Amino acid sequence: MIQTLLDIVIQGTLLGGLYALFAAGLSLIFGVMRLVNLAHGDLIVLAAFLILGLTRWLGLDLVPAALLALPVMFAVGYVLQRGVFDAVLGQGILPPLLTTFGLSIILQNGLLEGFSADSQRLAAGALETASLPLGGGLAVGVLPLITFAAAVLVILGLNAIFYATPLGRAFRAVSDDPVTAQLMGIDHRRLFGLAMGLALVVATIAALFFGIRANFDPTIGPARLIFAFEAVIIGGLGSLWGTLAGGVVLGIAQALGAAIDPEWQILAGHVAFLAVLVVRPRGLFPRAGD
Repeated sequence: MIQTLLDIVIQGTLLGGLYALFAAGLSLIFGVMRLVNLAHGDLIVLAAFLILGLTRWLGLDLVPAALLALPVMFAVGYVLQRGVFDAVLGQGILPPLLTTFGLSIILQNGLLEGFSADSQRLAAGALETASLPLGGGLAVGVLPLITFAAAVLVILGLNAIFYATPLGRAFRAVSDDPVTAQLMGIDHRRLFGLAMGLALVVATIAALFFGIRANFDPTIGPARLIFAFEAVIIGGLGSLWGTLAGGVVLGIAQALGAAIDPEWQILAGHVAFLAVLVVRPRGLFPRAGD
């Protein structure tokens, strides 16, 4: 019994690392510009297809393809922000939601045209099944371990940017008081573009590990968005470390549900999300002032 519970906690925690990667970019965008991006899941899927395309079109291995995809997705994020999202920010809640919803539909249909509805996967060879024995009949997959380590490194990196660089101070300034920041000469539109580009870099890292771990198709983005939202809200809006905690809570809940009945895996995560909202409506670690 204890061994089973320990295995559930370990596997759920590692799964939470993937959900934290899904959610980190979403949390970043909300924290900087208060934008709820309904296309975030589809942008993760777009990045996965971009990596897949680079391995096929240029004959690259997976890691070089992912490294090449990072600046491409940064540029996509910057252009989307400056060319689309800037036009609807500050006009109430509804216009940004409708715009990002419309982008989601466009991305899904565009990917269907380009790649068909067939499920795809990023091939990583022996890494996909490699595991490390822990003793006592327990083992952990190498890929989930790397995924969790990547999530921690991404959040460390984002926190370093936010709290130890001039760019981060500018991000915090436009987030806390955009009017005063503009009066001080800060170009908030450029900063928003950089933030969106950075968020899509994180989304590309998430896409790499997601594409290795599971099949994906052009319509799977909204399901990734749900997991990202739940991790962000469980952890607390705008809190990057809270996002990691939210992903872990969600992962452990799903692992527990799967241990009881495989059909309960997704449901258990949603129940945990609702339970946290009932007890802590602002999440476990809400950012001060939100």
